[in-house]
Amino acid sequence: MEPLEIAQELNRRQFLGRAGLGLGSIALGSLFGADALAADASRSGVPKGDSKGLPGLPHFAPKAKRIIYLFQSGAPSQLDLFDDKPRLRDRRGIELPESVRMGQRITTMTSGQKSLPVAPSIFKFARHGESGATFSELLPHTSRIADDLCVIRSMQTEAINHDPAITFVQTGSQLAGRPSMGAWVAYGLGSMNENLPAFVVLLSRGRTDQPLYDRLWGSGFLPTKYQGVKLRGGKEPVLYLANPAGCSAGLRRQMLDDLGSLNQIRHDQTGDPEILTRVAQYELAYRMQSSVPELTDLSGEPKSVLDRYGPDVTRPGSYAANCLLARRLAERGVRFIQLYHMGWDQHGDLPNQIRSQCRDTDQASAALVSDLKERGLLDDTLVIWGGEFGRTVYSQGTLTATDYGRDHHPRCFTIWLAGGGIRAGYTHGETDDFSYNITRDPVEVYDLNATILSLLGIDHTRLTYRFQGRDFRLTDVHGRVVKEILA
Repeated sequence: MEPLEIAQELNRRQFLGRAGLGLGSIALGSLFGADALAADASRSGVPKGDSKGLPGLPHFAPKAKRIIYLFQSGAPSQLDLFDDKPRLRDRRGIELPESVRMGQRITTMTSGQKSLPVAPSIFKFARHGESGATFSELLPHTSRIADDLCVIRSMQTEAINHDPAITFVQTGSQLAGRPSMGAWVAYGLGSMNENLPAFVVLLSRGRTDQPLYDRLWGSGFLPTKYQGVKLRGGKEPVLYLANPAGCSAGLRRQMLDDLGSLNQIRHDQTGDPEILTRVAQYELAYRMQSSVPELTDLSGEPKSVLDRYGPDVTRPGSYAANCLLARRLAERGVRFIQLYHMGWDQHGDLPNQIRSQCRDTDQASAALVSDLKERGLLDDTLVIWGGEFGRTVYSQGTLTATDYGRDHHPRCFTIWLAGGGIRAGYTHGETDDFSYNITRDPVEVYDLNATILSLLGIDHTRLTYRFQGRDFRLTDVHGRVVKEILA
């Protein structure tokens, strides 16, 4: 094709990008040589076409090879699970003191209440393990692995509503459109198994529903090959993965080869990197046709293992089944495994609802940690359990002897971590007598994300991607590694 004909087929952005790369190649090639040009292309995010990650990564020796993130969507109540406040039992029903609230904003769901009555937890707490970590009676299984956990009681966030708060935790920004943490890790470190995605997502639902959006595991402005691949419960874990009726494996292979040739021609014409991403995804899907059915077939798991994860483990799409799949994905070298369990948004009827949530999640969460440990995988697998913010000490709605609700509370909440270089049997941070403000060792979302990357051998200030003239990173311009929680 003549240059004019090519230009007519390109949109303005593609044309300028192609022209700029061509002219820049001549100039840089003459001034700095091929090595400098290759480095600039990598910095600009041009895909290299392999699964090994970026040159020079990891920046230092990693303590973890993979992440399993057990995200509890909706925000579990720290007051009813982890952060025992025995002095509140004598203050039940009093108005939240202004000296505690200090004018901090609350949501519109409770800002119109005439009263903000203090609601102590009705659940019992006890210390467990040699570490003496405190857990609610709702977490009997998690309490048994207390000495494997690092509990952070002093998490805080900037967002007060679910969608921006979850987006913030998962992408480092309250605004939609940034790459998810899993996408950043896949981009930086690449894949450890060419037959499975580097980043896999599993969803389960609790007793109450709450929407989650695919962009939470998206790649944002990174090439789309780094986005998470969602595995579904049921007979078809990945949509459209199976060959259509009447299409043999040989015919499928021939179709992909022909399609790859056509895409290569188009890429040579336009220089669009997303075309190469599409080719790579087709090839991965072809390989997954054999790897995914084997992955999701739990029939070979011993009964003792199935019993450990609980009665729901054989129900596809349950939290227990997803936790077992997470272990199997970790064994097969998947880099980032993201679980979401919905249903923690308990504005009313909290005592009944949180009991149900813990029945769904407590046993399987603890089983995953124990299972990884017994198989020698916990040392290089980082497990994270937590939600997007905490819950208020005051009751949303009417406070009774057996019932209360809790509103959103970004000022403090609790998460736990295990394995992968984390300091086991340690509790970090403190809150005041109302679990309302942090009194010692606050940890921001940026700090948590910087620490997670550090455990993977990544300096969070150096994992960047240039987009629209600016270098972006997961932690933006913030974040410090929380060294106190490292082993």
